[in-house]
Amino acid sequence: MDTHNPAVPTLYLIRHGETDWNARRLLQGRRDIPLNAVGQGQAVVSGTCLKWLLPDATTVDFIASPLGRTRQTMEIIRQQLGLDAADYRTDERLVEINFGEWEGLDWQQIAERQPEPYQARQADPLNFIPTDGENYPHVFERVGSLLNSLQRDTVLVAHAGVLRSCLALLTDVPDTEVPLLEIPQDQVLMIRGARFAWMRVSTAADGRS
Repeated sequence: MDTHNPAVPTLYLIRHGETDWNARRLLQGRRDIPLNAVGQGQAVVSGTCLKWLLPDATTVDFIASPLGRTRQTMEIIRQQLGLDAADYRTDERLVEINFGEWEGLDWQQIAERQPEPYQARQADPLNFIPTDGENYPHVFERVGSLLNSLQRDTVLVAHAGVLRSCLALLTDVPDTEVPLLEIPQDQVLMIRGARFAWMRVSTAADGRS
């Protein structure tokens, strides 16, 4: 995608809402874990934010990762926008980075059970590949293929690793910083050209001291 071309689509990227595994800080990867009650509420917040950003949501494309937590998030968002919840498409290129045999574990468990691979990952989180998994350059390749295919402004609902990859591919965020980026679950990441901003709904409670 040529980010210097003014005709390049604007992207609205949303990470799925919280799951119980997120709350326990377990690596999910390709595991199909549903949203919990907090995650459902976060999806509502993201949908409300999009209502402000998209006065006419019928003019944009909607694409989600095929995993259940992203589809749940997308359907809640579309309901908030007053759209048919099921009228969107999925794309395998948006699935989360594959953590292989580490899925279902937290970082402390990995450090205790596999200290050498853990240290290798700590030394090079961008390029390290866990057993049966993938690294960020692998994700860059598949996500980049999808981005290059987009023809109009698009809402993408995906995962932390995918949003990090979009920032690396479309903005000036250095690749080496990508694995360390915090990706919130109740905000909209808007990318236009090579610039980006995190958008959130402000409430009266935000101004309380």
